[in-house]
Amino acid sequence: MSESGSSTGPVATTLRRAAGWFGERGLVQRLSISVVTLALVALVVAGVAFPGSKAGALVGVLLSESTLGATLRLSVPIALAAVGGIFSEKAGVINIGLEGLLIISAFSAIWMTDVTGSLALGVLGGVVASTLLAALFAVVCIKYRADQIIAGLAVWLIALGLAPFASSVIYGSTNTDSVQTVQTVTQMGIPVLSDVLTATIPGTGTSLAGLPFVGALFDATPFVYLMFLVVALSWYVLNRTTFGRWVRASGENPKALDTAGVNVHRVRYAAVVLSGVLAGIGGAALSLSIGQFTGSGPTMVNGKGFIAIVAFLFGNYNPIGALLSTMLFAGLDAVQLTLQALDVFDVPRPLVRTIPYVTVIIVLALFGRTRVPEASGEHYDTGEDR
Repeated sequence: MSESGSSTGPVATTLRRAAGWFGERGLVQRLSISVVTLALVALVVAGVAFPGSKAGALVGVLLSESTLGATLRLSVPIALAAVGGIFSEKAGVINIGLEGLLIISAFSAIWMTDVTGSLALGVLGGVVASTLLAALFAVVCIKYRADQIIAGLAVWLIALGLAPFASSVIYGSTNTDSVQTVQTVTQMGIPVLSDVLTATIPGTGTSLAGLPFVGALFDATPFVYLMFLVVALSWYVLNRTTFGRWVRASGENPKALDTAGVNVHRVRYAAVVLSGVLAGIGGAALSLSIGQFTGSGPTMVNGKGFIAIVAFLFGNYNPIGALLSTMLFAGLDAVQLTLQALDVFDVPRPLVRTIPYVTVIIVLALFGRTRVPEASGEHYDTGEDR
């Protein structure tokens, strides 16, 4: 057998697969997956067999419609900010100011809704504020070649100080007045659609919106459906369009993109501004789902922008992967909120609140494999500027 044949034959292929399966990292991952799977199966079996036990209470929380509804609601700002971060960083600009973009848009959406009485204009106000801040960040980083990490932190700190200050000036408190909230699709009374979702399914006595657990998918706010749409469109744009190829090239090999006649700076500006638009929608969704902006402490955003960064890194810069990562964290967050309310276990509440964060750290340590774009964070002078 020739050397080339031996390296590509079935025996060699089997050996490589075995090495991947039994390699140190591969073995740890597969053992971890096996342990977690067995633990979940044991929990579900115990919960079904003993519904009155603590295991039964926990399974009930995991499979409740309220948990899925909360997961979808909590996922929106994180997922949209994460997708925006993907565009920015794939284009070569590290945007760790997503937290600040969420903060400024959350406040602006409430203020604009309060002034105009329109939820649509409120969302628009949040998007405009976030986009302007993102554009400022882009100019500082791309034109003036500022350190992207420091500039991103500046965006966060500016928003962290500006939004509560503006709230104090306008409303006399770091917390704004309450405004109307976004209703679910069934509550909005949309012709045809609302009737379909609330109509009784023949032979079941219930509607799509009333189905156990999955009913929350049919009774969500428009922001939830927009989140799924944005994720799908973003994946398509990044992988199937010319603009997506430009974005990827800008972050991987900007010189080659420049040689092909495409202005690297314009691509990067577009990507960063797009991250501002998406984060603006996410921030507006966060505050308008509650009807108030809370500016005390880390504000109501409370680290969601930084979690968005973890989500797209864990998702390996794939919008779909970022969404799944987001829903993992949001689901755990929803569970811990319910556990605190029910007080099922004799565990201090501050410890219960750490469940999502600890779980995400463990998952990242065991399964995180992220390939950062080659030119991410690097400045580039386009041919027109030389």
